[in-house]
Amino acid sequence: MPETFALYRTLTSLPLGRKAFSFLFAQKAPYFWTVRPQVREVREHHAELVIRKRRAVQNHIGTVHAIAVCNGLEAAMGLLAEATTPPGRRWIPKGMEVAYTAKSTTDLLCTADTDPADWAEPGDVPVRVKAIREDGTVVVEGVITIYVSDRKK
Repeated sequence: MPETFALYRTLTSLPLGRKAFSFLFAQKAPYFWTVRPQVREVREHHAELVIRKRRAVQNHIGTVHAIAVCNGLEAAMGLLAEATTPPGRRWIPKGMEVAYTAKSTTDLLCTADTDPADWAEPGDVPVRVKAIREDGTVVVEGVITIYVSDRKK
């Protein structure tokens, strides 16, 4: 089990553990700290976190900036990959394709999902990502492709 997922499982069993994990996760990948991800759930093939609509991530029209949303989606994808990558394999992001479908006017729930069959062999794994407003409207959706390979021996 990758150490990030092990840390998540350990900390979330403690009071304030989710908050502590969110902070530590954002420190491990410092760019994620820009959106202050609040991790809600991590398990194999699924991860979700919230990014708050605050001044630091807003654009000139007062919505959450598109790149901040993508940052949240990439953070969710990374958590999913850490929880799902089989032993003896590693992963790296390869590309991202997203569509901006509505204005990001509230805090956003960022989700990442895969299917077990996607992980059967080394190679490209498509991770489906969505950012969802508080009213349930999907504001960004797409796919982040990660490349999964065997670890060098």
